[in-house]
Amino acid sequence: MSVLVFSSLLFAASVAAGLLGAMTGLGGGVVIVPVLALLFKVDIRYAIGASLVSVIATSSGAAIAYVREGLSNIRVGMFLEVATTLGAVLGAYLAAKISGHWIAIIFGVVLLYSAISSFRSNVDHLVPIQPGTLASKLELTGRYTTADGTHAYSAERVPFGFGLMFGAGTLSGLLGIGSGAVKVLAMDQVMRLPFKVSTTTSNFMIGVTAAASAGIYLSRGYIDPTIALSVMLGVLCGSLLGTRVLVKARVSMLKQVFALVVVVLGIEMIYSGITGRI
Repeated sequence: MSVLVFSSLLFAASVAAGLLGAMTGLGGGVVIVPVLALLFKVDIRYAIGASLVSVIATSSGAAIAYVREGLSNIRVGMFLEVATTLGAVLGAYLAAKISGHWIAIIFGVVLLYSAISSFRSNVDHLVPIQPGTLASKLELTGRYTTADGTHAYSAERVPFGFGLMFGAGTLSGLLGIGSGAVKVLAMDQVMRLPFKVSTTTSNFMIGVTAAASAGIYLSRGYIDPTIALSVMLGVLCGSLLGTRVLVKARVSMLKQVFALVVVVLGIEMIYSGITGRI
């Protein structure tokens, strides 16, 4: 396969990954890492390196639109980013210590858990602000517009959510997925923020998380410019398209897409890790 054909196919796959990543808050890495490792036979650490670069592009492209629409909660994102950045540095360090087979299996398990958890709730959480709570003191609150009007909401179980974000950051550095899957679940299921607020705030956060670990991958030579460029451009184009779709999409539809994609990829990654295909 020539370099031109390889780059074109990789670009097309990356557009699809970026579209899905922007719509669900996962980041394009959740799709592009399995695609690179399984279809294009790229070493998983180089796939993760390229994914981290694309995650930064996804966050930059999607976050601007979401902030302009008023969906992202910037204060919540900045607070939780402290935990994810520290975790990302730890994850990037662990990536060099763990075999590729185990990385693939861990990747698959994380995706399957994400899919199962996404079915626990089919409605938005609109938790009223409680004076005197930690969320109220830190101003981790906001307003969200639905078909019934504008409602105030507040984060719940802030310490638990902060701890999960450290784990999300570790997974980001280890797996190159931007930790969007865990971030969305932590904000949606644990902190009980509205689902669209969770996905858009995740997109706002993942760029900083990915940048924290991408530097370590670059210093180790795990970022190939040819692969990273095609992936970055494709994911960026897909993420910009995804932001237009998300604003008008139904929450239930987003969760169904989320679950279907991660189940298929999760099973394939676990199987490939166990059988040594990765």
